[in-house]
Amino acid sequence: MSPAPPLRRIDLRGDRSDPSDRLPRPPAGTMTDARDVVTDVLAAVQQRGDAAVAEYTRRFDGWDGSAWLVPPAELKLALEALDPELRQALETAAEQVEWFHRQSRPRDWDDVHDGATMGVRHAPVKRVGVYVPGGRAAYPSTVLMTVIPATVAGVDEIVLATPPGPSGMPNSTILAAAALLGVDSVVRVGGAQAVAALAFGTETIPKVDKIVGPGNAFVAEAKMQVAAQGVVGIDAMAGVTEVLLIADGTADPRLVATSLIAQAEHDPLVTSILVTPSERLADQVAPLVAEEVAALPTGERIGQALAGQGAVILVDDLAHAVEVSDAFAPEHLEIQTADARSVAEQIGVAGTIFVGVQTPTALGDYCAGPNHTLPTGGTARFTGGLRTDDFMVPINWVEFSTDSLDRMVPVVRALGQAEGLPAHVRSLEARLDARREGRL
Repeated sequence: MSPAPPLRRIDLRGDRSDPSDRLPRPPAGTMTDARDVVTDVLAAVQQRGDAAVAEYTRRFDGWDGSAWLVPPAELKLALEALDPELRQALETAAEQVEWFHRQSRPRDWDDVHDGATMGVRHAPVKRVGVYVPGGRAAYPSTVLMTVIPATVAGVDEIVLATPPGPSGMPNSTILAAAALLGVDSVVRVGGAQAVAALAFGTETIPKVDKIVGPGNAFVAEAKMQVAAQGVVGIDAMAGVTEVLLIADGTADPRLVATSLIAQAEHDPLVTSILVTPSERLADQVAPLVAEEVAALPTGERIGQALAGQGAVILVDDLAHAVEVSDAFAPEHLEIQTADARSVAEQIGVAGTIFVGVQTPTALGDYCAGPNHTLPTGGTARFTGGLRTDDFMVPINWVEFSTDSLDRMVPVVRALGQAEGLPAHVRSLEARLDARREGRL
């Protein structure tokens, strides 16, 4: 295996201008090919249902089948055959993730303001489609992170879609995780055709109200297109994962190195950045990164990511490090400093902050509690990770009394006249007439 390339070094010391254009990002890819293919797939599935799904499954997944639903007996068998240690790990992670998402469940409320009673109640989405990829690797953790918040929200029905293998059966660990969590049904369909089937419904695959979960460029494009059509809701568009680490001179350089390479294991386009005011730490980390990468079977993929989007950024101090981090808006932000909590409290933008040396980002991928479906590519500036309330719809309600209605009549009259909407005004004045005439 070739040695890991040296991490590029970006020196921002003495420069407090906006660093955004100097921070590494994966190259902007073109979605043109995916867009055209996905448009055709969506139209075909909408028009021809299961027949189109079968056609694209043969073409893209190499399985010549059409019985999309995985039999419940197969789910049970997958769970029973699961390695006991792995099952225990899934159960422990599930408990932790469920606890966090129950804590973050939105609350209903009602109150009285100036005689009017009003509030918000939250209704769960009726049917949700969960997409779990099955390409380069199997991700049972994605089953946990998508199904558990939907369950906590009270979703009536969860349909999990995952690609079939050549034999027609999806990854057994994914099936076991679905059985463990009590998923209502699993369909062995992947790619854009799975998104289309869930969005439009087919003869055998039910139409859902929302689709969540990560996928490749074709899955992402399909989700964007069906959402743009107003057919179905989706979660945020997750891109390639990323990590930014703030560390000072007190940090253990080997622990910094292992944190930098952990996320890079996912994909050659991963961004891994160390931001530090310590040149000494920067000098120590680089050879340790190379050493750790050389010892890993996934080292080639990690090396590609570090060569493309890896960097050590030198800054004036920790306050400057916070400025750089906020400019990058990291999906994962890890802090290894003498007072990590204090630094974390200064952060204004991040998907999830991992505070202190005992909290590596890998915990968040599996079992920390917060969702691992997080904003990437700078989108943490305006959105957050997948949450329980993503599976719930807030419903406002209001109830006016006679007195509170009377107080608002002049307001509606003035605004209705200003906007040229006399019927709005009439609807209130008719109630005043009905009251005077004894009809109300």
